[in-house]
Amino acid sequence: MVNDQIVNKQCSQTHRSGFVNIVGNPNVGKSTLMNALVGERLSIITSKAQTTRHRIMGIVNGEDFQMVYSDTPGVLSPNYQLQRQMLEFSRSALVDADVLLYVTDVNDNPDRNADFLTKVKRICNQSGSPTSANGVHSVGRAEAQRVSVPQSGTQPAAVAEREGTRVFLIINKIDLTTQETLENLVAFWHSQLPEAEIFPISAQERFGVSQLFDAIKEALPVGPPFFPKDQLTDKSERFFVNEIIREKILQNYDKEIPYSVEVEVESFKEEDKLIRIDAVIYCERDSQKGILIGKGGSALKRVGTQARRDIEDFLQKQVFLQLYVKVDRDWRSSTSRLKHYGYDLS
Repeated sequence: MVNDQIVNKQCSQTHRSGFVNIVGNPNVGKSTLMNALVGERLSIITSKAQTTRHRIMGIVNGEDFQMVYSDTPGVLSPNYQLQRQMLEFSRSALVDADVLLYVTDVNDNPDRNADFLTKVKRICNQSGSPTSANGVHSVGRAEAQRVSVPQSGTQPAAVAEREGTRVFLIINKIDLTTQETLENLVAFWHSQLPEAEIFPISAQERFGVSQLFDAIKEALPVGPPFFPKDQLTDKSERFFVNEIIREKILQNYDKEIPYSVEVEVESFKEEDKLIRIDAVIYCERDSQKGILIGKGGSALKRVGTQARRDIEDFLQKQVFLQLYVKVDRDWRSSTSRLKHYGYDLS
């Protein structure tokens, strides 16, 4: 008993845990990065922008650490109530992070959301985050000499004892650019966020992700876990069923249709060998309803088939999925409807 208490005390003194929030402009690869870091497919990934609507939490556990990741909607200028709530999700991620991952990519326009970047700069200046020896982390031996920036001062010694939010600047999609362009980007971002640690990566190709993971782990403060060690996320199975169906809508429809729908699971009945799910796809107009269903129901059937396969893979069980389409006029601008669909407007 005494030995167990000594071991537990030693573990509590070395165990690291903290919140790692991922922010940035739309379509820079935030969800791809989160899924790569978590090792599970929790966030929607498509080529379309603005696909993440909620803060989605993914938890990574190890014997001596717990990382609580949070993927947030892309930063944008809101045009309706739903987008205003999405922006609030992203702003709130600036407040409660132990490590903030600001994600950009090789094609991103930093002026697109200058106000949000200014807030990140303020956090970065307050934190005094340490930088690596040359201000940027290489991404493997083959890339060790690929990028360089000016020295930015002395290296703080006690990283684990630092307080405040550490800021990591992630330059994603480096597989789509040249060495010269990447070096220019690194120099630019170093001038914008001189206290941030810079990580050039390719989340899609898993290039540089393991090094980033290790750096995040070392940046976490010492402390006990926030969640049970076997917990993967704070979201329910129903939530991820909704997200998988919405992902298939994003992949199969164009223009305003994907952004005008919400998905709600009405029934989730688990049997011995089968899960029966009834879900409703809500849109804003009758014309959208017709497009979603398609001729003879062909479009809706395609979405249902694709979604069912992914849901079965996620739940590891056979699924019977029934989809319906209903009109909920102007739901994106209605505070009461947004609350009904689970958006926290407090």
